[in-house]
Amino acid sequence: MQELTEELKIIFMKFPYGICDFQKIINEGYFYADRTELIPLLEEAGDQLLFLRPRRFGKSLLLSVLENYYDLAKEDIFARLFGHLEIGKNPTPRHNSYFVLKWDFSAVSPQGATEEIRQNLDDYLNDRMEFFSAYYRDRLATEIRLDRNNALSSFQSLLNAVQQSGHPLYLFIDEYDNFANEVMVSAEQRKGRDYTTLLSGEGALKALFKVIKSAAAGQGLDRVFITGVSPVVLSDITSGYNVAENIYLLPEFNHLCGFLQEEIAELLKEITVHCGLSEIKATEALELMRSLYNGYCFSSRTQKRMYNPTLALYFLKSFQRDCEYPQKSLDSNMAMDRGRIHSIARMPGGQQLVMEALAEQPSVSIPELADRFGVQDMLDARKDTTFMASLLYYFGVLTIGGKDDFGKIVLKIPNLVIRKLYAERIRDSLLPDNQSMETARQAAEALYQQGNIRPLCDFVERKYFKIFHNRDYAWSNELTLKTAFLTLLFNDTFYIMESETALERSYADLTMIVRPDMRQYGLLDILLEFKYVSLKETGLNGEQLERLGPEELGQLPAVQRKQEEARQGLARYQRKLHDKFSNLLNLRSFSVVSVGFERLVWADES
Repeated sequence: MQELTEELKIIFMKFPYGICDFQKIINEGYFYADRTELIPLLEEAGDQLLFLRPRRFGKSLLLSVLENYYDLAKEDIFARLFGHLEIGKNPTPRHNSYFVLKWDFSAVSPQGATEEIRQNLDDYLNDRMEFFSAYYRDRLATEIRLDRNNALSSFQSLLNAVQQSGHPLYLFIDEYDNFANEVMVSAEQRKGRDYTTLLSGEGALKALFKVIKSAAAGQGLDRVFITGVSPVVLSDITSGYNVAENIYLLPEFNHLCGFLQEEIAELLKEITVHCGLSEIKATEALELMRSLYNGYCFSSRTQKRMYNPTLALYFLKSFQRDCEYPQKSLDSNMAMDRGRIHSIARMPGGQQLVMEALAEQPSVSIPELADRFGVQDMLDARKDTTFMASLLYYFGVLTIGGKDDFGKIVLKIPNLVIRKLYAERIRDSLLPDNQSMETARQAAEALYQQGNIRPLCDFVERKYFKIFHNRDYAWSNELTLKTAFLTLLFNDTFYIMESETALERSYADLTMIVRPDMRQYGLLDILLEFKYVSLKETGLNGEQLERLGPEELGQLPAVQRKQEEARQGLARYQRKLHDKFSNLLNLRSFSVVSVGFERLVWADES
């Protein structure tokens, strides 16, 4: 009977994509990655906590878990919800002992002028307190009086009723920085002014947090848990609410949201059994998911990497349903993260930072993560690398990659799907017209399908080099060249693409390994090595280079030296790739030497 139950579990595995209601997940048998063993640590961390993670990273589900755990009205179903989980086996004394109030600021429309936004906030808060009053009607000693024109007055009445009822209040605030996020991805100065008005003086948002701070000082509010994307709002409301303890960088909470490698591996094993696939397929799928969705780290004091839960569930659900991988690796619900990169790229020096992050050399290193900047800084202040790189970290498009030799925090792109957003941002900014984009696509396909690199090199010479001549970049060498090719070639539908690929402690410039599910289409695996020769090394100027034919260009001593270096490097990488992938690869290798930003010399080194 037990074996039959386990078999049914495998066949009917349910993935809660887009579901953040913990009670629904448990009651309806959805998969849940147990993190409840961390609840005692959260209780010990403090009474008012701030926890930040990128959007769509499981914060709302975390709050739902905590709501259900502490809600005094759910004591009768505690065993059903938590009995099989770690916290159910060793619950803390605080379980089911609180009135629970939840505010989700993402549900408050940030559209309109200041007064309209303030009214939207007032209406939302009053609606939530009206629900609270009805939900706990039988447990409240007095009635909550709602003032539809003053949500702060309603909140004070709620606190009075709670104090007289014998149980403390636990307040959860989700997406507390929703208003600020709207400003950060918008170029409109008006939005910034409206947001500032909400905070300045006795602005609605600042006043609300002042009341929360006061309520936690003996007025019945015992604990507060706040989630968001960045600390921007906290900086703006410091004088009104300076008591929250920031736990988002602590190593013990690094995996509070997201999936671990071992959890993904176990799920993939179950799916392959369900689909009648081999164990090798599970290993293959794990390697693909690792490249696509793993790599997030939120503390410099741990090496543990996390999978983006939304994207992982998107892949797992599709894989189980179709018994094959989803063709698109990036869920459309995550597409707005392009806007986060775009907002940084618009800042002075931002495009350079985006290009450096994509190239990975030099690495993006900062002394520490900025955590005290407000929206006005976003609009008016000078933005240095620390400022912009920190925002990219909070947005989830850079993550902690360790520390450098000087103790600085190294930030890197976490995985392939986020790398795609960078590549698309740079490509779209350099090739804004549709005709150029189509020409570039056809040139890339000639390389994918036929191993013909000439159209791509011709395009770079004719189009990209003219653009780079007119831009002020901090470096002009093979990194710039590699970035140009990466933006034109990036295709996560067909390839697992990596720049600076580590192959036994040596690094290939760009590898494009065909995805396992795409090998049936006859695509080529591609290995590229880039070299740069300055005009000074050739002894020629730009006009003289233009007059040289391809053979004459290739005979220049400086070019020949660089080609030989590339050829030797490719030979090493070819051996290592064949050792790693056995006979699976249909590998074509190319050296590309840039002579200034004028001409290209390429060779097939396969």
